[in-house]
Amino acid sequence: MARSRKMATVARTGSRLEQLKNLAGILAKQIDLCEKNKDGLKTLPQLSKQYRDTIKEIEEIEGVDRNDDEIGEILTARTADGKSGAVR
Repeated sequence: MARSRKMATVARTGSRLEQLKNLAGILAKQIDLCEKNKDGLKTLPQLSKQYRDTIKEIEEIEGVDRNDDEIGEILTARTADGKSGAVR
């Protein structure tokens, strides 16, 4: 992943995809720093969720081929059948 830039700069000059990729880089760095920070374990769950959501949105914009994603296939099939996305 490329070096992260300041979000204000990317927000002014970058596309939505560039903004999301920059945000993913910043979040990844913060997640890595969690173990060194005494409050890191408190913020790790929120950062991890935001990171996952950001990566998902990047993949949706880029149109990632999900043919090799078995879980995605199951959820898509359940949705198509009118069932809940929750799997027990």
